[in-house]
Amino acid sequence: MAFLHTAASSTTGPRSGLKSRSWTPYLLLAPGLIWLVTFFIFPILSLASTSTMVRPDGAQIGTYVQEFRLANYIDAFQANQEQYIRSFVYAGIATILALAIAYPLAYMIAFKSGKYRNILLVLVVAPFFTSFLLRTVAWTQILGDEGPIVQTLKLLPFVGDSMRLTSTPFAVVSGLTYNFLPFMTLPLYASLERIDPRTLEAAGDLYANGLTTFRKVTVPLSMPGVVAGTLLTFIPAAGDYVNAAILGSPSTKMIGNVIESRFFAVVDYPTAAALSFTLMATILILVTLYIRRSGTDELV
Repeated sequence: MAFLHTAASSTTGPRSGLKSRSWTPYLLLAPGLIWLVTFFIFPILSLASTSTMVRPDGAQIGTYVQEFRLANYIDAFQANQEQYIRSFVYAGIATILALAIAYPLAYMIAFKSGKYRNILLVLVVAPFFTSFLLRTVAWTQILGDEGPIVQTLKLLPFVGDSMRLTSTPFAVVSGLTYNFLPFMTLPLYASLERIDPRTLEAAGDLYANGLTTFRKVTVPLSMPGVVAGTLLTFIPAAGDYVNAAILGSPSTKMIGNVIESRFFAVVDYPTAAALSFTLMATILILVTLYIRRSGTDELV
C-alpha cells in the first residue's frame, strides 16, 4: 500500500506543477491586457459607437441617439477635406525636414562625437524636459515680427517691411519639425551606432570612396532607424493641433484642430468621432504601405 501511495503521488505531482506553470504566462500578461482593454479597446469601441450617432430634431446640443448612420463619415470628410489633406501635407514636409536635419546630427554623434557623445545625446533629449506647449509658444517669439529671424530677413533688399512668418504654413511646419525632431534623431542614432566600424573600413579597402561607402553601406544599414524615425515623426505630426493653433491661422488649421473644436466647442461628437476614425484608418494604411515599400516588414 505504501508503494502504491508513493507511485500515485509521483505521478500527480509533476502534472500539478505543469498546470501551475502553464498559467504563469497568462498571469504575467494579465495586468497589461487589463490596461489595454480598459484604456484602449473600450475607448475605441465607444468612439466607434459615437461616430454613427445622430442628433434628434429639436434635441438639446450634445444629445445624440444611436442610429448607425455610416453617412457621418462621408459628411465629415467632405466638410473638412481641406484640413484633412493639409494635415498630411504638413506632416510629410515636417518629416522630410526632420530627416534632413536629424540624419547628419545622428551620424555625427554616432561616429564623430568621441567623448562628447553623452553630452550631445543629453542635448537632443533636453527639449523633453520642457512642456510641449511652452516650446511651441517660444516659437512665436522666435518667428515674431520683432524676432531675430524676421528682423534679419528685412535687412535684405528684396524683403519688404510687411514680411511676417507667424500665422503662416512656414511657422506651423517649423514648429512641427522642431517639436518632433528628437523622435527622428534617437532612432537614427540607435541604428547608426550599431553599425560595425569594420564594415565601413572594409568598404574603403575595396576602393570605395566616402560618398560610395555612405550610399552603399551606411544608408542601407541604417534603414530600420530611418523607418522608425519617420513613423515616430509623421504619425503624431499628422494628428497634432497645438502647433497650428498657436503658430498658425484659420487658413492653416489641421484636422486635429477640427476634431478638438468639434469635441469641445461645437459639441458635435459624431463628426469628431468619425474624423478621428478616418484619420486613424488613413495613417494605418499609409504606415503599412510605407513599411512594405521600404522592405522592413518585420517592424510591423
